[in-house]
Amino acid sequence: MTDTRSNIQPPLIPEPMPGQVPAPVEPLSEPLGPPAPMAGRRSWLSPLNQRRWRNFRRNGRAFWSLVIFGVLFILSLFAEFLANDRPILVSYRGELRMPIFSFYSERSYGGDFPSEAAYTDVEVRCLIETGGLVDCIDDPDGFIEAARAGTIEDPEFQKGWMLWPPIPYSFDTIVDVRGVAPSPPDGTNWLGTDDTKRDVVARVIYGFRLSILFALIVTAAASLVGIVAGAVQGYFGGWTDLMLQRFIEIWSGTPSLYVIIIVFAILGRSFWLLVGLTILFGWPALVGVVRAEFLRARNFEYVRAARALGVSNATIMFRHLLPNAMVATVTMLPFLVTGAIGTLASLDFLGYGLPSSAPSLGELSLQAKQNLQAPWLAFTAFFTFAIMLTLLVFIFEGVRDAFDPRKTFR
Repeated sequence: MTDTRSNIQPPLIPEPMPGQVPAPVEPLSEPLGPPAPMAGRRSWLSPLNQRRWRNFRRNGRAFWSLVIFGVLFILSLFAEFLANDRPILVSYRGELRMPIFSFYSERSYGGDFPSEAAYTDVEVRCLIETGGLVDCIDDPDGFIEAARAGTIEDPEFQKGWMLWPPIPYSFDTIVDVRGVAPSPPDGTNWLGTDDTKRDVVARVIYGFRLSILFALIVTAAASLVGIVAGAVQGYFGGWTDLMLQRFIEIWSGTPSLYVIIIVFAILGRSFWLLVGLTILFGWPALVGVVRAEFLRARNFEYVRAARALGVSNATIMFRHLLPNAMVATVTMLPFLVTGAIGTLASLDFLGYGLPSSAPSLGELSLQAKQNLQAPWLAFTAFFTFAIMLTLLVFIFEGVRDAFDPRKTFR
């Protein structure tokens, strides 16, 4: 066959006559080839992950759920700056201090006691705002007003101030309010107090952070162990699959609640101990899904070709087979996250979880059950769980659809 491309001649441009100015050559309206990549526009995401991110963003419900949840979670990470019974910043005699991070005794402000300063007491506030004047003990309110007005003539006087969080209570602060507990919502306690006169808003902020961190840690660790175990079972098969499957069946039949109760009775209750026990009994949840995907894909042609080329088993399992199993794996993640949140809440509701002083949403639900005359506790617990779980389900639904190559959003 004759190559016809060599016969194609470029268009002839007529030469100008003597003394004639050559006509300008018009530029082409379209480039002849693809544009060269621009420097500095390289993305840290691969083309496949860029496509997944675009699909996720086109799912408006999932994207805005992620935005709302991200804002709430980031705010909860700074719970000490939002709800605390200690000021964020203190100016004392020209020195700036941050009591939310450091310990300062009352003696640090000119007082008498070596214990931590009670910043809500009027005497301590007077010491801070007057620069440690000893006369604050006699008339603290009068000296505070005089310090703010600038009418104190004592040479030792140095004006100070305190910057408080929006909610001047921590999750374990006993609020000094009149009446019996729990007290209804008012201008000071926006959602009222619980049965021990602790501010409900502060406990919700800290409890939200505790629940989400617990769920994320447990889900990440349990998923890692479960994916590795399922990949090993499905890829190697045979006796490896048989022995591990029998072990998982026996381990899954262990009563986890009884084990948690026994371990807590011996070692005491703690957050990290509960995290470890939950991971110990939660990792088999993903094994079956990953195992089935690896059993289905281990005899594909590209896997046989990789083996023939001498590619290691670990590379085939986690670089080539695992991405194909991610859709089924991601589908299970919402159930793991919501299950971890439900596990923590259930244990706290039954009294077998974290200590009662911990800011747990499950303990708030228990108080709502025990105090039916205080409906604000029930409404707060219900809406907190409903909003949190709904946002998580919408987010993971969008993640699942973004990983699914058969779904495209317009």
